[in-house]
Amino acid sequence: MLKLRSSGAAALKARAAAFAALGDATRLAVLARLAQGQPQSISRLTAGTRLTRQAVTKHLRVLEGAGVVRSVRVGRESRFALEAAPLDELRDYLDLVSRQWDEALARLKALVED
Repeated sequence: MLKLRSSGAAALKARAAAFAALGDATRLAVLARLAQGQPQSISRLTAGTRLTRQAVTKHLRVLEGAGVVRSVRVGRESRFALEAAPLDELRDYLDLVSRQWDEALARLKALVED
């Protein structure tokens, strides 16, 4: 069975915040841009989009609050980078839930077929 790194109430609250942050199409698009590898400035993240700097900043703060993005000061600007560990934790959690559902459905199928 998969062992999650943390499983208490605080971990559930952190997962819920991360899932809520990921539940927005704009934030997912920003994450996709950050997943390209290197930290990016707000100017770079808005380039080629119809988003304002203020809108991207707002979305980045939500993602940062959920722990999936971090900011780094480089000179006078902030650059934002993807934090992979919390996303890995979410994937592990979804794998666990999926496995639990598969087991429950297998038990139901066995019960119905008997």
